[in-house]
Amino acid sequence: MTPDDIRTVALSLPRTEEALVRDQVKFRVGQIVYLALSRDELSMGFAFPKDERAALVTAHPEKFFMPIQSDLRYNWVQVWLDAIDQTEMRELIIDAWRMVVPKRVAAEYLDHHL
Repeated sequence: MTPDDIRTVALSLPRTEEALVRDQVKFRVGQIVYLALSRDELSMGFAFPKDERAALVTAHPEKFFMPIQSDLRYNWVQVWLDAIDQTEMRELIIDAWRMVVPKRVAAEYLDHHL
């Protein structure tokens, strides 16, 4: 996965904006960040339910890892980009985006694109 692959998917989602915050590419809806590339572009963080992330990391430690200590309070988890394919990357991004947009916006997009 490249930053351009991620950018293409994220920017295709309604209401998404790209921002550069402290030398880090982030994608957000309004002020809510749902996706961020690491500075070295080897991993990405994405919105994910806090109560499910430990199980995800435990089930797939070769792909997923916990966010840094200061981000544990957020609905957030990390993934190694070289451990996922295009299809999984797209699913992770869309699921993260769905967590931050109104249900109606997500439903309209999914009805027309899936």
